[in-house]
Amino acid sequence: MDLRTFIRDIPDFPEKGIIFRDITPLLKDKEAFKHAIDMLAEKLSEIDFDLIVAPEARGFIFGGALSYKLNKGFIPVRKPGKLPYEVISEKYTLEYGEAELQMHVDSINKGQKVIIFDDVLATGGTAKALKKLVEKAGGEVVAMSFLIELSYLNPRDILKDENIISLIIL
Repeated sequence: MDLRTFIRDIPDFPEKGIIFRDITPLLKDKEAFKHAIDMLAEKLSEIDFDLIVAPEARGFIFGGALSYKLNKGFIPVRKPGKLPYEVISEKYTLEYGEAELQMHVDSINKGQKVIIFDDVLATGGTAKALKKLVEKAGGEVVAMSFLIELSYLNPRDILKDENIISLIIL
């Protein structure tokens, strides 16, 4: 199954000059969604890890499903003000602006092995911020996984030493 056929391009969203990769057609199609989860799980099953860390919102969809399928813990990473307990934070630059991520200070035990998952790898800024957050908490990032990698933005340039696993490379 060619999952690329389930990715819709939305030009000039969220702002002019950006092409947004809309995964809602993939999510809507039960066979495509299942296939994506199964393929990602197969790729990640060879890695020794404890937790999947994923940012809101679309990272939650896949991160939660993968955590369930692989029998691993799931750590949600949110925008500021969304978590009720004490948090650690990391600010970073997006393809189209600046942002901040937070997770509970006790989300990761020292030495736990983590896979970072997000739906799209664009510039690498979010992934880099997620790694810093995991390391602040005492975790070790053993891989970064993505549904879609936008290779034309050269995200691997800033993630040189990372084990990157992408399902769809555009």
